[in-house]
Amino acid sequence: MEKIYLDNGATSFPKPREVADAVYEYMTSIGANINRGGYQVAYDLEGTVFETREMLMEMFGGSDCKNVVFTKNITESLNVVLKGLLKPGDHILCSSMEHNAVMRPLVQLSKKGIEFDRIPGTGCGELVLDAVEGMIKENTVAIVMTHASNLVGTVNPLKEVGEICQKHGLKFIVDSAQSAGIIPIDMKEMHIDALCFTGHKSLLGPQGIGGFILDEGMIRLIDPLLSGGTGSISHTEEIPDFMPDRFEPGTMNIPGIVGLHAGLKWIKEKGLDAIRDHELGLTKRFLDGILPLEDAGKLKIIGLKGIEGRTGVVSVQTLGVDCADAAFRLDFEYGIETRVGLHCAPNAHKTLGTYPTGTIRFSFGNFNTEADVDTAIKALTEICG
Repeated sequence: MEKIYLDNGATSFPKPREVADAVYEYMTSIGANINRGGYQVAYDLEGTVFETREMLMEMFGGSDCKNVVFTKNITESLNVVLKGLLKPGDHILCSSMEHNAVMRPLVQLSKKGIEFDRIPGTGCGELVLDAVEGMIKENTVAIVMTHASNLVGTVNPLKEVGEICQKHGLKFIVDSAQSAGIIPIDMKEMHIDALCFTGHKSLLGPQGIGGFILDEGMIRLIDPLLSGGTGSISHTEEIPDFMPDRFEPGTMNIPGIVGLHAGLKWIKEKGLDAIRDHELGLTKRFLDGILPLEDAGKLKIIGLKGIEGRTGVVSVQTLGVDCADAAFRLDFEYGIETRVGLHCAPNAHKTLGTYPTGTIRFSFGNFNTEADVDTAIKALTEICG
């Protein structure tokens, strides 16, 4: 039975062939570190890493490629930014749809004297923008927010929130895990001070690579979470005070960066508009195909029913069939790979009214086809009876 991968919200698969080839070439023919080798291959590799920073800066409208920092994933990025910025007595706002990559650091910090409040969301996961300014307090220092929901694909109005942050002198931190590589992001236009990203989802790189991009005014406000060797100013035991070394101690994930470099080139060649049109075309086909099941009372679509203001992430609840059982059958009877449960976002499920049952999540990607969507519709129709 041929497998159909519809879990691109977890990680993109398959990757472009160019990504696999680039990682293989590095692992078999290069293998060097940067900043730690006095030979030509290591120097050449520094050029690839620098070019990757440049490509990310260009994609996201950053101010300087030296302010692009690599980490192992977006969870680490968010931890570095949040824990480095917030101090006891500070207050921060977040949306009600955040992933645990944001919420667990905030809950941990709340035990150290830092306050947070959640901006309310609608039953479709949309941010109640009018509520934001009324929630700002004297000790509010920042807003942290996902760009797009990992549960229902709802896209938050970053530009409008960024303007509120600018008006009130707040820092704006964005989790782009579900949007980078799909939706255009411009840090300057959206007034984003720290953009956190992961490489293995729609940026099409391998797992184990992520990062963040800082606005110049944000750099000195964040205390480094980690420290160690950087291959620079090795005569001192002090942390470097220049970028990106200030936040990049230890051996870097060079295979991950090389793979991300290839993924970014693939995206640039195809174009964000074409990528988004493909994804939303599949999403519309899927929603149109399962609406009759909802009308018949056999299935419930969670979140928006149309394709405006969303990504290609769709959650459903099967009525009369346990979601976990339905997901099991999708896999073992039809070869359709999805994700079921709470998706590391329990409060998002509470906002949507799907807690504690959870949902089945379908998430479409670059290499899915209309035939994949039609098979998923047929499978749900048969499972739901």
